[in-house]
Amino acid sequence: MTLIKSISGIRGTIGGNPNEGLTPLDIVKFTSAFGSWIKQRNKNGKTKIVIGRDARISGEMVQHLVVGTLQGLGIDVVDLDFSTTPTVEVAVSMENANGGIILTASHNPKQWNALKLLNEKGEFISGEDGEEVLTMAEQSAFSYADVDDLGTYIKDDTYLQKHIQAVLDLPLVDVDAIKSKNFKVAIDCVNSTGGIFLPALLKALGVDNVLEIFCEPNGQFPHNPEPLPENLTEIASQIKAQKADVGFVVDPDVDRLAIVSENGYMFGEEYTLVAVGDYIMKNTPGNAVSNLSSTRALRDVTEKNGGTYYASAVGEVNVVNMMKAQNAVIGGEGNGGIIYPELHYGRDALVGIALFLTHLAKSNMTCSELRNSYPNYFISKNKIELTPEINVDDILVKMEEKYKNEQVNTIDGVKIDFASEWVHLRKSNTEPIIRIYSESNSMESADALANKIIADIKAII
Repeated sequence: MTLIKSISGIRGTIGGNPNEGLTPLDIVKFTSAFGSWIKQRNKNGKTKIVIGRDARISGEMVQHLVVGTLQGLGIDVVDLDFSTTPTVEVAVSMENANGGIILTASHNPKQWNALKLLNEKGEFISGEDGEEVLTMAEQSAFSYADVDDLGTYIKDDTYLQKHIQAVLDLPLVDVDAIKSKNFKVAIDCVNSTGGIFLPALLKALGVDNVLEIFCEPNGQFPHNPEPLPENLTEIASQIKAQKADVGFVVDPDVDRLAIVSENGYMFGEEYTLVAVGDYIMKNTPGNAVSNLSSTRALRDVTEKNGGTYYASAVGEVNVVNMMKAQNAVIGGEGNGGIIYPELHYGRDALVGIALFLTHLAKSNMTCSELRNSYPNYFISKNKIELTPEINVDDILVKMEEKYKNEQVNTIDGVKIDFASEWVHLRKSNTEPIIRIYSESNSMESADALANKIIADIKAII
């Protein structure tokens, strides 16, 4: 059994002993800590928290525990039930709520679940805030309400349409352009809540011909739910067989978007943000942000459109903070996460689909032609497992010194930018591992760069 307590929430495998797996006791403890922390921040009377969940098997059990705990703290609960991570984020703002909890383990397998924690802006809480919540949980620094002060409970199923309408209202989403192309679209929603939200979105966008694959929200994931190429063989073959124009794949909580071209080839999760960013910046010139481990293609596209590209530390909170600091018009992460601040500061596959289809419609290209219009980069992902006594920080310092004549960024590990390629070294927070991401203009070159860096590290050791 596994229980991971992090600044962004708590996740773990269902069952086992308390403090070893995500047990009912752990769910109550951390919900109590978060609810109490939210109450402390709210000086204006009654506290309200929005919750929603993906379709995983344990969701209903976790939902009941979270709702009861929040009511026990005297907090009013707005329960969206089956929902998505971005929908809950949007709902927190629309409800003027004090925070939110999303019950999802994102791309983890079905035995996992988690509490993702949102502040009053509908954004993930900061590292500093997360530390406060963890401390409150460990110290049991919370007390519950008297019987006359228990929180209320409302189930609200209107946010499916409210979220979709907010997407449709965006000036850069062109329903007429999409409808005129009569696209045939395939979707793989891994039997989670995307199976509810994506068909409704596509219908609203004027897409009448939708090939639904794994859209029954029963939590029985038919393949590994992370939308990586090796897990998407079914939709790739169906797209070719059914002659679809494009395929969209989401993870269980619908904040990551992978795209499959009409020829069955992967558009590339890294290029979801590149394509959408290109469309946004062509129409609203400005800056773009992604994390240090994301493709250089976004920088190329940003500069081509007259903007400035910025790289943040890895993590959605860090991307959002830099987007705000640099007034970026688009941002996200290379895992298919689109953050479009015109709607909200959170990764959102629904807005990603709407913007991408508009871009595809107006480009007058096929999906594969659109992908080929962008610079070709390839990322190699590796890691070195070290013995616990090895000082990882010391290794990173020595690598920074070794490559001091190159462009080096140390805001999150060590990233070394060469003329036509880069490598990013990050240490794991939980185990003695150095993650090594490298990118070049061919997979062979990316692998060769990674191997060279691995050799450098082994020489230092």
